[in-house]
Amino acid sequence: MAIISASRRRHHSLLHHLRRLSTITSSGGAQSSDAQSPPTVSIISVSAAKSRLRREFDPDKALAILSSLPSNPSPSSRFAFDLAVRRLVRSGRLSDIQSLLRSRLLNSSSSSHEPFLASLILSYGTGRMLDDALSLFEDLPSLGSPRTVISFNALLSACIKAKLPARAPTLFFDLSEKHSIVPDNISYSILIKSLFLSGNSDKALETLKVMEDKGMEITAITYTTVLDSLYKEGFFEEAEKLWTTMLEKGCVPDLPAYNVKVSYRALHGKPEEVLKLIEEMETAGLKPDTITLNYLMTSYCNAKQYEDAKKVYKSMKGKNRRPNAATYKKLLPCLYENGDLDWGLEVFKDSVRCHKIPDFQTMKGFVERLVKASRVEDAKSVITKVRKSFPENLLGGWKALEKELGLDVEGGLSDKLETA
Repeated sequence: MAIISASRRRHHSLLHHLRRLSTITSSGGAQSSDAQSPPTVSIISVSAAKSRLRREFDPDKALAILSSLPSNPSPSSRFAFDLAVRRLVRSGRLSDIQSLLRSRLLNSSSSSHEPFLASLILSYGTGRMLDDALSLFEDLPSLGSPRTVISFNALLSACIKAKLPARAPTLFFDLSEKHSIVPDNISYSILIKSLFLSGNSDKALETLKVMEDKGMEITAITYTTVLDSLYKEGFFEEAEKLWTTMLEKGCVPDLPAYNVKVSYRALHGKPEEVLKLIEEMETAGLKPDTITLNYLMTSYCNAKQYEDAKKVYKSMKGKNRRPNAATYKKLLPCLYENGDLDWGLEVFKDSVRCHKIPDFQTMKGFVERLVKASRVEDAKSVITKVRKSFPENLLGGWKALEKELGLDVEGGLSDKLETA
């Protein structure tokens, strides 16, 4: 019961945010006898929380958003908690992650339900706390929960989320034997992925053969995992043979499988080859999504067909086709390295509006190009926009860059960005 005993200790001020509705109701009543008085905290839906968390990088504000969730939220709230955990990881606040997840365990009425506990195991993985994930897995019977392949698979996935894939194979064999858990095809798929990520390609392929020998169903998810790894390691012929095998066994490639194939062609082939694959996808009844279009755009950028890359970007509208963070990270360097700074500014403005500003290194190159082109005011405006979008603890690199380039960002915005 290590998880429970530790949970009862006095936590950080973080828990002030998390003792939500059990105290909100009483405090709201104490403030006024007027039945129409507003509650202390506005309750929001899980979808609204996820939307806000995607564009909120300040960890304290992220925690405040979580405190606005219902006291006993739906299982889908795991994704909201994971987003908050990522913000805390980025800020190095690991003790707050422990407090957050332990508080969730204590406050939930689902604390004995294995699917809920499996979601916490995954969140510990996201928080880079694999040992805590393992402790919770071992504690499941003490919490009144069975320990089945559901939580077993969550723990294996937590190894990958924690960036410790090399631990997954040992846990796979040790824990399945220790707790008499029979791994399913999902377990083996996670094992295969962890082996590839650990650099054990041969063992990963052997594991695929083990699945075949056991008569286990090999799904498109498993094939996609292997294909992705083979393509990334440059084993093109082996990947193509596996694709043929997949078809022969009656496993129909889905969109992720095609996207893996498209990614290889985008990085190592010509735009025409990517377009041919997209036509093949559409013939199979699959609609290209944002990932597909990002790779097409990448292939045009690599071929220096910048106008075609812009056309792809302009076409990215509608469900599952809107630009994501990877879109801006790839397109912006393509533009500023080609000297198209005006379009670069427009794309940057779009990224600000969508709360998907590219990473520091990408933006650093953009600012340096603006300064080199004597567009100092535009460079200052870009930095000002970035500084407004991120908390102070994430701006160290920007302050150093300002000093290096001799920029004074205290002035107003330039005309090009004042409406962003």
